[in-house]
Amino acid sequence: MRKHTIPATLFALGGIGLAAGSAHAQSSVTLYGIVDAGFAYTSNQGGKSNYQATAGNEQGSRWGLFGREDLGGGLHALFRLENGFNLMNGAASANGRMFGRQAWVGLASDRYGTLTLGRQYNAAQDSLEPLQVAADTVQYGTHPFDVDDLNNTFRTDNAVKYVTPKFYGVQVNAMYALSGNAGNFAMNRSYSVGASYGNGPLRLGAAYVVLDRPATDTTGAVPSDNYFTFLKGISRQRIMGAGGLYDIGNASLGLMYTNTRFELTPSSQYQTWQNAEGSLRYRLSPALHAAIGETYTTVSTNGKVGAWHYWQTTAGLQYFLSKTTDVYADLMYQRASNAAAQIEGASGPSSSHTQMIAVTGVRHKF
Repeated sequence: MRKHTIPATLFALGGIGLAAGSAHAQSSVTLYGIVDAGFAYTSNQGGKSNYQATAGNEQGSRWGLFGREDLGGGLHALFRLENGFNLMNGAASANGRMFGRQAWVGLASDRYGTLTLGRQYNAAQDSLEPLQVAADTVQYGTHPFDVDDLNNTFRTDNAVKYVTPKFYGVQVNAMYALSGNAGNFAMNRSYSVGASYGNGPLRLGAAYVVLDRPATDTTGAVPSDNYFTFLKGISRQRIMGAGGLYDIGNASLGLMYTNTRFELTPSSQYQTWQNAEGSLRYRLSPALHAAIGETYTTVSTNGKVGAWHYWQTTAGLQYFLSKTTDVYADLMYQRASNAAAQIEGASGPSSSHTQMIAVTGVRHKF
């Protein structure tokens, strides 16, 4: 994203607060954003085909402010406030939150790493999300029902996150999010740890995420108005996964595996969702990029693998008109066994075992 940096003193003179110019000589606030919209065709939605104006296909539309102040000695103060919205109707995303995508403040040390507090991403989103095929296509290419949260179904409130500096290409992130419940700190809390590696043609990521009693209130780590609706009575959710990309010339080969377990009440049952993804990205030219991915999803109950499966193929093309603007065309096809097909991000399930979505649009970054 092209970023527009505004000296902090201009904000002060605008009424935010007047301070001596020398105190803010090394301070800045950056305004940035993405606008993304297009059209989608769904082959079967409740038994009928559908044509829709859609927003946030490649990336959710957003605008944000990123602030940085140099405190000296390699220490910096940081903050980020990021709003998400639906470009088609102007409504705020994340159930109407002003800064529903991110809202945090913290300190960063060149030597010791970064500590931040607020509404943030968990380790799966930080370490795995950039490696999935949907990172180079559209949100519909993410895994069924977003059980591994790689399509950002939920973000984490009350979070304290630490990220290490990079050491020989390795960076580790760890987060703990408080419940705020007196006498029951495990009620609606979350914790996660992840690692990323990047060196030459190889990129790797791994993550482990736990949610205890998620969505039991609106004030804990995972508020009830910002969580899954397809499955009820979740007492614990555990996500673990690993993935990687390897560049060979103009091609990138990708593999990813995620395992999500939902413990349910009051039946004391649990469901395990496993996603295995293989992908290929290819740069046909500096301006034209192609990607294709295949995901196989299995669902088991109480450790017994049932006949509930999903196969999904995702394919897409991106043409970059400039460094900040691209147009795209993507096709997703899903086939389900003993279940109705429903591609992640679709407005509704199919009335059969298959569903196809074709989407095209334009994205601009500023």
